Parts: sequence; C-alpha cells; structure tokens
Amino acid sequence: MSTKTQKPLPKWFNGMLYTEGDTVTNPFSGESYELTAAELSMYDFIIGCQHVIDLRGGVFNPATANLQKQMAKGLSWFRQNNPKAYMVLLD
Repeated sequence: MSTKTQKPLPKWFNGMLYTEGDTVTNPFSGESYELTAAELSMYDFIIGCQHVIDLRGGVFNPATANLQKQMAKGLSWFRQNNPKAYMVLLD
C-alpha cells in the first residue's frame, strides 16, 4: 500500500470504493504504478466507463454522452491528484 496521503474522492463519484490500494500495470506499456485505495477506485471507474462506452457503440453514439462526461471527470480528478500515475497508466 502506498504511503501517500489519501485524497478524497469527489462527491459525484459513484463507483466501487476500495479500502486498500494496489499496483496497476498499463497493459500497453507494461509499466506499473502503486495506487492508493482512492486512486485505484477512480482508475477502475475510468476503465469501467471506457469498456461500457465501447460496448454501447463508442464515443460517437449519443447514448454514451453522459458516461463520457463521467469518464472525463474521472480522468481530470486523476490527472490533478496523481499526475505521475496518470502519465504511466492513463495517458
């Protein structure tokens, strides 16, 4: 578990809230980063949004617009709270 201070998740976050962090590996680069519980919760939320958007026809399907907004908020939160992990895992 990371020794970093936990940053609270935003009020709009409605994903699974984990109690422990873990190490996540970027499937494309193979690089890994240790995340706090909050960061891991947001990371999984972002990846989940991405999968559902893809399953529902992608970013050009108007039905995914709200999910795309939620994902963008998650990416923004992650970028602000842990820019190094963002660059390794999500950029």
